[in-house]
Amino acid sequence: MMLGTLCYVRSSGRTLMLHRIKKERDMHQGKWNGLGGKVIPGESPEECVIREVQEESGLDIASPRLRGILTFPAFDGIEDWYVFVFTAEQFEGQLIDSPEGVLRWVPDSELLALELWEGDRVFLPWLDREDFFSGKFVYADGKLASHTVHFHPTP
Repeated sequence: MMLGTLCYVRSSGRTLMLHRIKKERDMHQGKWNGLGGKVIPGESPEECVIREVQEESGLDIASPRLRGILTFPAFDGIEDWYVFVFTAEQFEGQLIDSPEGVLRWVPDSELLALELWEGDRVFLPWLDREDFFSGKFVYADGKLASHTVHFHPTP
């Protein structure tokens, strides 16, 4: 089982996205993603997402908001991934030349037109809900085979 984070940094109707085109043997090659990565031992999801956003973008985020959890059974063909999904609207710093790919502020109205994983098109609109979500996305041969979701009202 692998633990990961995803963060969608948002500002003025735009979301910071990463076009994954720089790393060799990247399972996300050519796709647009939010920022994030693997939780390392001893690290909380919040610590991970703050570290990953800083490493990938140069931005220091404040108060990342946990929006949901995504489960990807055998996503890489071997292990299950559990991904904590955050948004962040407060940040400081300047964008860097990311080692992961090319960063771009994308108007929210254009997000779903990007080259995304199929499941991302499903869950990205959930970021605008007030409910906490728990989604499961099953991929087979790189294609979305099925998905389910449970929404949990926030107090």
